[in-house]
This record gives sequence, structure tokens and C-alpha cells, in this order.
Amino acid sequence: MGAIALLAACSPQGDTAVADPAEPAIHAESGNRIVPVVISSGEGSHTFRAELADTPELQRKGLMHRTRLGPDEAMLFPNDAPTAQAFWMKNTPIPLDIIFVGLDGRITNIAAMAEPYSEQQIYSVGSASAVLEVPGGRAAELGIEPGDGVSW
Repeated sequence: MGAIALLAACSPQGDTAVADPAEPAIHAESGNRIVPVVISSGEGSHTFRAELADTPELQRKGLMHRTRLGPDEAMLFPNDAPTAQAFWMKNTPIPLDIIFVGLDGRITNIAAMAEPYSEQQIYSVGSASAVLEVPGGRAAELGIEPGDGVSW
């Protein structure tokens, strides 16, 4: 299985915008670019401000060692070569919902309330075009479920 283990953790809330609106938003602590990620369902939509982990280095680091993640913050791991994905919670002090996005842009599965510090692999169902990490319990709170659309 072509799974790639990626690390996950949490991010703090804070002012992440840069002064020039023509420039991309930057997370104040990590320095990562922020992109809006919209999850749409029959009930409506919700937008997260997601740190973009778009390089192998950023994907390996993920949200490691960070102790807070605001309710509308997230981290997006896009996959240029969609394949099965595996994540773990090593060095992650708070629970996360790990949302796997299929090739059609729809959620295939959600690992809800992933256990902090666990080294157990959490797998996508089939190939994933992206993975979105949000605060633990937030997906259920917002009614996010498999089949919902994800765009960024």
C-alpha cells in the first residue's frame, strides 16, 4: 500500500493575515500560507482557515508540538499524486479529526477524535487527493460527514 505516514498536531489561533490583501495570508506562529477550505453539505457550508502543508517538509512536520487549534483553523495536506494515505498522532498533544478527501473532492472517511501522541496508523478509505485536520470533535459539531464536498 502506498501509504505515507504524516505527522499531525495543533495550531494556535491568532492574527494570521498580512498587511497587503494581495499577498496570501500567513500563519503568525508557523509562517505557513493559509488557504480557505470550504466543506459543503446539504445543510450548507463551513469555511476553515487552513495552513497549507504543500511540501514534503511541511507534510512531515504537520502540526507537531503545537498545543492549540482554533475552532475554524485547520491544516490541509494536498496530494499531487493521489494515493492511499496514513497519518498518526505522534508528538500531537490534542485530539484532531482527520478528514480524508477522495479523488472526486468528497470526504471518504473521518477519523474522529484521533488520540493524542498515538503512533497507530490512521488510514484513508481508498486514494486521497487531500487530508484536512481540524480540531477534535469539530466535524461532528458541524455535521460534517462522508460524502460532503471539500474545495480550496
